Amino acid sequence: MKRVALVLSLLLVSVSFSLAQEPPKEKAKEPEVPEAKSSVTSHQITVGGESVSYEATAGYLIVNDSKEKPVAKFGYTAYVRDGFDDKSKRPITFAFNGGPGSASIWLHMGVLGPKIVITPDAEFAPPPPYDVRDNEYSIIDVTDLVMIDPVGTGYSRPVGEGKGADFWGVDQDIDSVSRFIKAYVTENSRWSSPKILLGESYGGMRSGGVSLELLESHGMALNGVVLVSPFMEMATGFDGLGVDLPHVMFLPTLAATAWYHDALDQRPESLEAFMEEVKAFSYDEFAPALLKGSRLGEAERTAVLAKLSRYTGVSEDYWDRANLRARHGQFVKELLRERKQTVGRIDSRYAGRSFNLLGESMNYDPQSAAVSAAFTSAFLDYYHNDLEFGRDLEYNVSGGIWGQWDWAHRAPGVGFPLPFPNTSIDLAYAMGKNPHMKLLVQQGYYDLATPHLATEYYIEHMDLLPAQRENITFEYYEAGHMMYLHPPSLVKYKDDLARFILAATGSPASLSQ
Repeated sequence: MKRVALVLSLLLVSVSFSLAQEPPKEKAKEPEVPEAKSSVTSHQITVGGESVSYEATAGYLIVNDSKEKPVAKFGYTAYVRDGFDDKSKRPITFAFNGGPGSASIWLHMGVLGPKIVITPDAEFAPPPPYDVRDNEYSIIDVTDLVMIDPVGTGYSRPVGEGKGADFWGVDQDIDSVSRFIKAYVTENSRWSSPKILLGESYGGMRSGGVSLELLESHGMALNGVVLVSPFMEMATGFDGLGVDLPHVMFLPTLAATAWYHDALDQRPESLEAFMEEVKAFSYDEFAPALLKGSRLGEAERTAVLAKLSRYTGVSEDYWDRANLRARHGQFVKELLRERKQTVGRIDSRYAGRSFNLLGESMNYDPQSAAVSAAFTSAFLDYYHNDLEFGRDLEYNVSGGIWGQWDWAHRAPGVGFPLPFPNTSIDLAYAMGKNPHMKLLVQQGYYDLATPHLATEYYIEHMDLLPAQRENITFEYYEAGHMMYLHPPSLVKYKDDLARFILAATGSPASLSQ
């Protein structure tokens, strides 16, 4: 027993000695966070015959989460006109594209910013060099401008303890973009400035949520919201999911596409009058027919098939085999199949070679193929050389985060997250709580990504008082999703937007000092 006790004692002494020799454990290092970085340059252009001098800031801010921990670097480009010492008299517009997962180069170099890339209308752009000019239709004559790239796009990335899932979702995106806007406004002393929010495509989903989030969580009231070809409601925006409503919403745009490509046996002279006729059919005959399902009578079905064919240029047999519910992705392949062409989705005026003449769905979008290289090359050249920023960084034009997106949305007045998001509810709440806020909707007739009837539908179904509806303005363009690629629509777009901003912010017609 004494020997056992001696051995145990020696073991205890050895363990104690070993523990005493172990170095103290270091605290886990927190992830490194980069500092905000930017490049500031001075420029001058002529807009609408007026000389405009401005300061451009290209870079990124560090944005904190609710615990004041840095979680993201947010890339942005700001254009601030010279000569306005009193910022309360100068509007500021925050703008972004959609995706989700798209950088803001399209609005930036297509219409809003001081440089514009010119591409052939409804045709494929040739290889470089590209035609980049001073943008005489830029909006910076009437408002300062901040182009935003949400996390995962542009130069924006999670940092510190931030991770992709913190940003890649409807509500996560609304929260982070709102935090960026607050950070920018605070750092640049713009709390007193009139403020406009402008979003294109999925940027509409973002704008609806951000308009309410800024008001409720950050005490920031907007003067106006601009929805450019907006996607705000999942239930109307995707056909082919077993839901009838989107098929009704897409039909007038299918008809407009057939009208443009001269694919109708009897082509009306007026596009606008034709759209009103198809819209009436969509609501009064097509929607009730789909609603009836198997209860639809043969005579009624035959009558509906005849009109579907007449309005879209696609055979009754095709619509019959589709059970009255052809998806727009199928339609763009079928319409010009005999011409061996596929029609564009983003802008259905575009048409390109069909690589699979038996295919039922597009394997590329002719519109995107026609302009993407020109926009990407022109933007990076401009950013690296004129704005002197980002040459050592990777710019994500498309973040590739669509498949990781969390589509659940906790809308106001609803007790649980909705799997089919709809931020037109948020926008209605924002307009109710901020009844002076104005809304501009800009929509193209040839947009198969966000059809114009779908946009009308959810705006018309927003729960608003009559006085609030008077704050809404609709503008239509004979072009597609990026209507500003169409030269006449570019001119109209600028006029419509400038007039809206001046009215929404109470600014004088001339904003020069």
